[in-house]
Order: sequence, then structure tokens, then C-alpha cells
Amino acid sequence: MSRTDSPLLHLHPNDNVLVARTALSLGQEIPELGVRARAQVPAGHKIAARRIAEGEQVKKYDTVIGVAMRELEAGDYVHSHNLRIVDYYRDPAFGADVRSVDYVPEAQRASFQGFVRAGGGVGTRNFIGILSSVNCSATVIKRIAAHFTAERMAAFPNVDGVVAFAQTSGCGMSSPSEHFDVLRRTLAGYARHPNLAGVLIVGLGCERNQVDALVQSQGLSEGRLMRTLVMQEVGGTRVTIEAGIRAIEEMLPEADAARRSTVSASHLKIGLECGGSDGFSGITANPALGAAMDILVRHGGTAILSETPEIHGVEFMLTRRAITPAVGQKLLDRLAWWERYAAGQNAQFNGVVGHGNQAGGLANIFEKSLGSAMKGGTTPLRAVYEYAEPITEPGFVFMDSPGYDPVASTGQIASGAHLICFTTGRGSMFGSKPAPTIKLASNTPMYRRLEEDMDINCGLIVDGECGVPEMGQRIFAQILRHASGEPTKSEALGLGDHEFVPWHLGIVS
Repeated sequence: MSRTDSPLLHLHPNDNVLVARTALSLGQEIPELGVRARAQVPAGHKIAARRIAEGEQVKKYDTVIGVAMRELEAGDYVHSHNLRIVDYYRDPAFGADVRSVDYVPEAQRASFQGFVRAGGGVGTRNFIGILSSVNCSATVIKRIAAHFTAERMAAFPNVDGVVAFAQTSGCGMSSPSEHFDVLRRTLAGYARHPNLAGVLIVGLGCERNQVDALVQSQGLSEGRLMRTLVMQEVGGTRVTIEAGIRAIEEMLPEADAARRSTVSASHLKIGLECGGSDGFSGITANPALGAAMDILVRHGGTAILSETPEIHGVEFMLTRRAITPAVGQKLLDRLAWWERYAAGQNAQFNGVVGHGNQAGGLANIFEKSLGSAMKGGTTPLRAVYEYAEPITEPGFVFMDSPGYDPVASTGQIASGAHLICFTTGRGSMFGSKPAPTIKLASNTPMYRRLEEDMDINCGLIVDGECGVPEMGQRIFAQILRHASGEPTKSEALGLGDHEFVPWHLGIVS
């Protein structure tokens, strides 16, 4: 990266665009190029580093992000108005960039204070969760959870809370179907999550997603800390609420008896998210998070990259790191599925990014994907999973999901993520339960404006105050603190009660 007194960032010697470190005014001298800025250019946006012919590939980080729609001169503003996305062949080169990992010996690995569960899992939080098998029981589970106020929970200081995971599906859907399987897998992933000490599942009784079939099909086992209720069998709304309250009250003493103990960081599974990305995300927050994930993997932990539409165009960065051709091909198969799924739609997968991404300097999905993929670091890609599928392989893995943050995070948590690391350039206010969200700001002005919501300021990298490796170390250390119970900003604000959003794939009939 270029010196900190320069208004421009040089990301790679082969690039023909530069990124504005700070806003450029029309006519501002650019000594490095020997020209003046030919337009106003916001911070995080791009200018041409030299003459670019019409139809010529435009490169950022030595990766093609589109072609010039017209001839551009050095100092021209380069964005969606003159940059066209064009698909092109990308050699997957399975395994070409796989490198060995210098694993830390077990006795020397980092540790955190976690809850060791009877089944062998380790939690970073100690909630009791209530799940609805169908939207028809959503109000009931919210009423049950609402009963457990701070005053009532004061007698159980080791329980983080009682949280209701209401959802909008469960009936009026095709079954069997992929949508049906995804919903059941998601619910079961939360039911067995180690951040939940106890679980209550509440159904209506006549829905397609029957509670007993859900429990049986997903290999769940009822017991003291895993209970079920069916409203039509129990006696209706009021009676079910009362029965649910009693069931949770019976779980609370055992849940409160849990205590944190020292455990290896190898137990940690971290979900990687980005939302409200900007032109700095791929320069600061995303590569810094990737550096932190390289450290986590060296300590035996698991990093979960997702948001399949947001690797579109740069998937070769991952397939080249696949440990086998089969792993790389599975990722390509998921992208092919998305191509069919999004065909004919004005969707992100087909190139159009959100308003905030555009305003932040990202012209199209290829440019956004370039930054998004960096969250996964540099270690080998060890496995590719379906949405909400239990993740059992340690190291860097990929879980298929939409780019929509609540849906992607819900799938990652269902797959076993203990924490979500969420990078943002525009300022996402996202939070999640039972796995908390750590938010990483890509730039200092946004961090200062939204400091109440942001946990880490990665903008210090572009400010010249620290490098990517040092920021990665800081992120890893903070992950361990939050895993040990230190509240994140989103937890302090009480976020996470409404962000359970399973992926809806099918028709509603």
C-alpha cells in the first residue's frame, strides 16, 4: 500500500485504477500521476491510473472487476457509470495455491473461558432458547420468553437470557423439498447449539413441520434440557404459554449451574460476514479479519466463509486453495446452482450491488466479491457445506448461503458458529443470538460516527497507524475476550432477538 501522505492507495503494481484515500476535488493536483483529478471522487472510490482504452479490462488488486465502457484518461473517476461487468473464464486451478499450515502445538494453543457441555461441545454463551416449528406458534414463544424479565433472571446470574427464535415458515410449503430440509436443519442446528444450555420447541399441531417428526428426523433427543410442546394438544394459547414458562423454570437451575473453564481456541468456530461494504472493506477490515482467521486456523479453530453470491467472480481465489478437486468442484457446483436460481432476476449474483455498496465505492459484484473473499485468509479450503449443515471439519471452510446478512448468519450459527465477525464500511447495526456479533469498521470516520455499534476500528490500517498483520492479531485477541464472555457492542445494545431468519427457498401455497 502507498505512503500515508498520499491521497491515493496503490493496491497492486498491475492495477490500472487507484483508490482515493480521502475525497478528491475536481481539478485537484495528483503529483503521482502528473495530472489533475477530472471529477470529484469520494473517499474509497477509484480513479484511472493511466489511459484505459474502451473495452480494456480494469484491474484492482490485479483482479479483473470489469471493462471500460469508454476511453478513460488518467485522473478520470471510474465507477458503475463507465465500468461494465463482463463474465470471463477463470481457471479454477484446483489446489494450485494450497500451502502447509504451521499449526501451533496443542500445549501452546491460545485459550478462552468457555462452557463445556455434557455432549462434549463448548459454548461461548449460556442461553436458554425457544424455537417455533411454525409461524403459528411464534407469538406463543415470544410471550414465554418475555416472562423472563431481568428481575426474574436475577436469581440465575450464569444464564445469559431466555431468547425466542420465531420464524415465518413451517407450513404452506412443499414437503419433502429442499426448503423443508433447510428449515428443519436450521432449527435442529440451533437446538443442538452449544451456546444454548436448554431448548424448548413449540408447535401448533397441524403444520407440515410436525414437532415429533422434526425431533426424530434431526436426531434430537428430548430430556430435561430439551422439551417440546404442541399447542393443540396442550390446550391452546394461554395454557401453552403457562406450560412453556414452567418448562423453562425447570431448566433454569441446571443451566445456571454451568461455569466457564479454560478451553483451547481449537474449539472455536467463527462465522465470517460482511454487510454495507465500501471501497475500504477489501483494503482494511476484510484482509485483517482474514489474517485473524489464519491465526485461528493455526490454533486449530474453524473459520466459516459464506455468502455465495459474494464470491462470484473471484471463486478461483478459493478453488486454488481447495485441498482436493472434489472440494473445489463442490464450490463451483454451488455457484452453478446460484446461476440457475438467480437467472433473469435483478439480483446481486447477476452484478447489481446495493445502494450502500455503490455509494461506498463498489461498482459491481465482482469488485465486492474481491474484498469479501479476503475474510477467509490464506489457509487451505478444507470443505464446502450446505446451508446450516453441521460443520465438523476444522480449518477454513465454506458454507453456502445468500448474501443477505441475517439469513447467512442464521445458517452459520445453525452450522455451529460460536461468534460472528461482521465487517462493514457503511455501518451495519446487526446483532445475533445465541452467537454474538463482533463488528469491524473498515474506515475511521464511520467508526467514530457509529462507535456505539462498532467493536474494532480497522480503519487504522488506511490511516497508517498499524498494518494488516498487527490488526489481525488484535482481532484474534478480541475474539478470545468475547468468547470468554466480554459483551460485544451489539450485545450491550440488546440486539439479536429478531435476527433469526432461516433461508426461504420454496413456494408458499
